[in-house]
Amino acid sequence: MQDLYSSLKSKGYRRIKFKLSKTQHLLVKAKINGVEGNFILDTGASNSCVDFAGITHFQLSAADSDTRAAGAGGTGMLTQTSLKNTLKMGRWKTKSFGLVIFDMSHVNEALRQYKAKPVHGIIGADVLIKGKAIIDYSNFCFYLK
Repeated sequence: MQDLYSSLKSKGYRRIKFKLSKTQHLLVKAKINGVEGNFILDTGASNSCVDFAGITHFQLSAADSDTRAAGAGGTGMLTQTSLKNTLKMGRWKTKSFGLVIFDMSHVNEALRQYKAKPVHGIIGADVLIKGKAIIDYSNFCFYLK
């Protein structure tokens, strides 16, 4: 019987490794516009996002947005958007990648309280759906097509 990796590779999927944080979050390295960052892989987040500090770090072109963000840290948070970025994780990449930009200090403060490293942002369901994601928890990786 063919193993999962070989089977998915033959169907055009790319394997991307993740680490488990002290807080049980899935952590993945990704490059936005060629600049590396640390992200939480979050199936419950509708959109991928970065902190306001990510505008400079990832060389984003940001525009104001009327959308308000809501998440585990609160509701009604001001946001900006950035369109037409590139995203690369492992050997998988996509162009015209959009991001929501908002104040993630509450997320990183919660991580610090558990002595976990802060993150630049979150990879959300928008990417997972686009890449037809399959998460392999037992092997600490996921696959994107």
